[in-house]
Amino acid sequence: MFNLMSVIEDYLVDQDDGMRKLLTWFINFVMEQEALRQANAQRYERIDSRKASRNGYKPRTLKTKYGKIDLLKPQFREFPFETKIFEKYSRVETAILNAVAESYLQGVSTRRMKKITTALGVGEISAFSVSRIAKELDEKVKEFLSKPIEHEIPYLLVDATYFKVRDGLHYENKALFVVAGIRDDGYREILGARLADSEDSLFWEDLFEDLKERGLKGVKLVVSDGHKGIQKAVKESFIGSSWQMCHVHLTRQVLKKVPKKKQKEVAEKIKKAVIDRQKYTDLIGELDSMGYKGAADTLENFQYDVMNYMQFPEKHWKKIRTTNMMERTNKELKRRSRVVGAFPNQGSVLRLAVSILIDINEDWITGNKYIIMEQFPPDNSFT
Repeated sequence: MFNLMSVIEDYLVDQDDGMRKLLTWFINFVMEQEALRQANAQRYERIDSRKASRNGYKPRTLKTKYGKIDLLKPQFREFPFETKIFEKYSRVETAILNAVAESYLQGVSTRRMKKITTALGVGEISAFSVSRIAKELDEKVKEFLSKPIEHEIPYLLVDATYFKVRDGLHYENKALFVVAGIRDDGYREILGARLADSEDSLFWEDLFEDLKERGLKGVKLVVSDGHKGIQKAVKESFIGSSWQMCHVHLTRQVLKKVPKKKQKEVAEKIKKAVIDRQKYTDLIGELDSMGYKGAADTLENFQYDVMNYMQFPEKHWKKIRTTNMMERTNKELKRRSRVVGAFPNQGSVLRLAVSILIDINEDWITGNKYIIMEQFPPDNSFT
């Protein structure tokens, strides 16, 4: 038997081997559904309406564009098992991959799955089968989001990606916040993810408390955009730590309040101002005198939170003054979810997102160090 989670994880990294495993799992699954229909009973089910008894499996190979795959064809004692999977395979190969990606990994409606199973001559996939697979994915999500945090995390970063999710009869954009850390050994690690039900400090305090219960400690700097409540939550949850406003997010917020023809000029000035306190103060006054009061107010609101990164080793600055290290994470989440369009519920978002995050996390913790932490003073005093 193939391990479903292993198959999904291989598929999500787009490897040919993962594709072969995915096709093997899915085609075997379809033949199982055919066998249940032909026997008119579940496996080991003793009912009068049963038409045939199972008699193991017969090995069968199938050539695909990803290479040869080994399958297990069900057998009956009373009559030959019949399948339409082989005669129709070449025509529906692409549809199989799309259907699996959409209906199983992303958790969308089974209506799309009906089309492919009908083309295969299997009929409607059972709600029980969909539920069983979703349960396996949910268990994997829970396992990852509750794993112990074993290293100290001096730098904590939070960034958001937005998904369209159904809520009752309408769809709305939901923010999925991903929390990552730079560990005391210099490696990056994804620590958690949560869909925001609000942006007040209670949401953040609850999220941070969950991370602390799992072992989060040693936080010195939290880097994020300017979502409401996060600053207060950092003060409450990580006493003695600092909050850093991401320079990229700050620039975006300011430029929204500046005429397009002036945005390039202002962006250059912001770039110089966020590394020099006097230039920052001067820019606030300059924007105000130019009539860009909203832009000036934005800079003023974050004036005490844009240079906190400077209290740490200078060679770390480029990596900790923005949330850019999570850019690839957000791009992968968007790229792999594009086929879905809109998710039917919040659980389906987490099933896909966490599967992707597990992949990325493995790359991070087995790859190169992100920061050389030996640059810290021996006592970690950050002075």
